[in-house]
Amino acid sequence: MKAAVFRAHDEPYRIEDVTLGELAADELLVRIVGVGMCHTDMLLRSPAMAAALAPAILGHEGSGVVEGVGSAVTRAKVGDHVLISFDSCGWCSSCLRGAPAYCVEFMARNVSGRRADGTTSATSAGEPIANRWFGQSSFAEYSVATERNIVVVDKDLPLDLLGPLGCGLQTGAGSVLNEMKLAPGQSIAVFGAGAVGLAAVMAAKLAGAAEIVVVDLHRSRLDLALELGATRVVQGGTDDVRGQIVGDGPGVDFTFETTAVASVMTTAIEVLALGGKAVLVGAGGGDLTISPSLLSGRTVTYALEGSSIPQLFLPQLISYWQRGLFAFEKLVRTYALDDINQAEADSLSGATIKPVFLVSAV
Repeated sequence: MKAAVFRAHDEPYRIEDVTLGELAADELLVRIVGVGMCHTDMLLRSPAMAAALAPAILGHEGSGVVEGVGSAVTRAKVGDHVLISFDSCGWCSSCLRGAPAYCVEFMARNVSGRRADGTTSATSAGEPIANRWFGQSSFAEYSVATERNIVVVDKDLPLDLLGPLGCGLQTGAGSVLNEMKLAPGQSIAVFGAGAVGLAAVMAAKLAGAAEIVVVDLHRSRLDLALELGATRVVQGGTDDVRGQIVGDGPGVDFTFETTAVASVMTTAIEVLALGGKAVLVGAGGGDLTISPSLLSGRTVTYALEGSSIPQLFLPQLISYWQRGLFAFEKLVRTYALDDINQAEADSLSGATIKPVFLVSAV
């Protein structure tokens, strides 16, 4: 199969011929139709992460058609249309209480790029290639997934569009609906108007938020935030962002921070009202150092994957989209997989909010 292989932090992706081995009992072979590029894929531009993982196939917002199943698979069959999300073990205390995003094996199953036992099933010219990035490695014509990270969807849905629901959009919307449980009439400030932040904006609107403030550096993204439901926007990098958000009021009920920039994370805590909650999701940034007194009466947490159960939450997001309440298609720009390096550059520059690669026809 053809795959976009990541080999070094300072090198472009290469389209290579990759061979897949036999499926394990709990695995599925999925022919990829579409796959989103997420900021998390860009974490391997860090020399340390690249050295630990590469060579690897990245991509973790895949959607496609099941073309093979292992002997123990019961939740899907050949021909099913599926979305692929993060992987989890299914038997730890977190999974058993309905919190698979906090699975004790989350790092091993998602961030290592390999199976939980450390093996991989892909090779290029005989060289092992990590092919289980977030349980899927979907920047390729085919992905190997497991029963626990696939979601079967109706065959009349636009499969090429839906892949980003599996991570970035799930993270943004789930953080609002599952982690915050934002109620009608409450307020939220969103820091960063990328795909994750804008998903949070749409979720806050459909949850009935009275005030949705969005902070970003890009004017075009702030304009889109207003279109999607923001009630006010603040240009990041200007004087007194905190004052522009809070004004003379007590602060906001919730903040959602996507940038992982220490100063922005601090502001996200400072603008909370007493009793408020900050949800951080940005990855790859620096350490956060704050005065303990700033936490007085406030809660700060770091959420993974929107604290979601994909098999329950992704169908909800699809339903919202079908009813015109979650217009994530406005974030998407499509590319061929061969153009992956241009898509990455466009994402980093802000020219594209959510790149989606069209890999094969349904």
